[in-house]
Amino acid sequence: MQRLLRILAVLGCLVMLALGAEDFYKLLGLKKDASDREIKKAYRSLSKKYHPDKNPGDESAHDKFVAVAEAYEVLIDDETRKIYDQYGHEGIEQHKKGGRPSQHHDPFDLFSRFFGGSGHFGHGGSERRGPNMEVRVAVPLRDFYNGRMTEFTVEKQAICSACEGSGSEDGHVETCDVCGGRGIVIKRQQLAPGLFQQVQAGCDKCAGRGKVIKKPCPVCGGSRVVREPETHELHVEKGMPKGVRINYENEADESPDYVAGDLIVHLVETEPALGQADHERTDGTFFRRRGKDLFWREVLSLREAWLGDWTRNLTHLDGHIVQLSRKRGEVVQPHAVQVVENEGMPIWHQHLPDGVEEAYGNLHVEYVVVLPDQMEKPMEKEFWAVWEKYRKKKGVVLDKENGRPEGPIQFPGHDEL
Repeated sequence: MQRLLRILAVLGCLVMLALGAEDFYKLLGLKKDASDREIKKAYRSLSKKYHPDKNPGDESAHDKFVAVAEAYEVLIDDETRKIYDQYGHEGIEQHKKGGRPSQHHDPFDLFSRFFGGSGHFGHGGSERRGPNMEVRVAVPLRDFYNGRMTEFTVEKQAICSACEGSGSEDGHVETCDVCGGRGIVIKRQQLAPGLFQQVQAGCDKCAGRGKVIKKPCPVCGGSRVVREPETHELHVEKGMPKGVRINYENEADESPDYVAGDLIVHLVETEPALGQADHERTDGTFFRRRGKDLFWREVLSLREAWLGDWTRNLTHLDGHIVQLSRKRGEVVQPHAVQVVENEGMPIWHQHLPDGVEEAYGNLHVEYVVVLPDQMEKPMEKEFWAVWEKYRKKKGVVLDKENGRPEGPIQFPGHDEL
């Protein structure tokens, strides 16, 4: 009876352990029929996201980094993946106890196989660092106003996931027998009869790598790297200035020989254009931005500019209405500018004064008056009669008012030399 209780207790502990461990497929965000390429892509993304160097002092990120590495090691191997699919975490534990540990027990060693370097994000002088890569990403003014989480894709050089950067199909790499692994050879050149010079040159057999591959990887052809698209999340914050630089650490071109540099994104504004969706066809789509202020031109007819009694509803970038209006008898001069306070761009949180959580610039509305290009004859007669009546009462001749002469002015002549 006691033996049975002990067995049940052990089984209970194993069940609790299995329940407490997160499902490897769920951890990597994959379905159970995921391909090797999808597994490697998920690891590449999550290992960079949770790397301890990017999350200093965050124990949960460190644990996630280790767990992601463990999940990858299990799922990328056909034998351990089959065991996991059938028996779960308990089966993997039993497999390890049977003397068959996973190949890459160190998560940092696994990381270095994918991204080069020592397994850490290097920013010091101890490791060779690749060049930074700069790209321009254009988003509409609407995203600068409202803020948005979106994605962008860049094509970059990546370490070949098929051979994990070794360049070899079977993972076997040999030391070059010509240069002895140094990558360089000493050549003797004759300068003149009896006069020779020794110079260093790159080894032709191994192309200066010091290693040779007998079975090149069919994916990268032995070059160890491939060109492939990579998608990144882009967080456009409310009020971000145009041209702001967003830095993605160690997301530039990769190589097994160095730590990747940074990907620097320059955020710019797309040209306004009518889209298909309703929110892409609003007045705000054609606002113009200058710093924290927005600018708009509103067209008025002659009657509206002269007599007033009109209302306009502008649909802003987030859908709310800004109402413009004039009462009857209120005149609007051509090119007059009305400033509507707090209807401009939201001010970026990094530019807000201390203690202020939210603030906005102004909306500047310039009024353009359009005159009719033709009138019907009866209307023209009526307007003429009205203007003549008031011109005779209060009319002013501007030439006389400004002291301008009525005829040409005679200039004195000049004597010929």
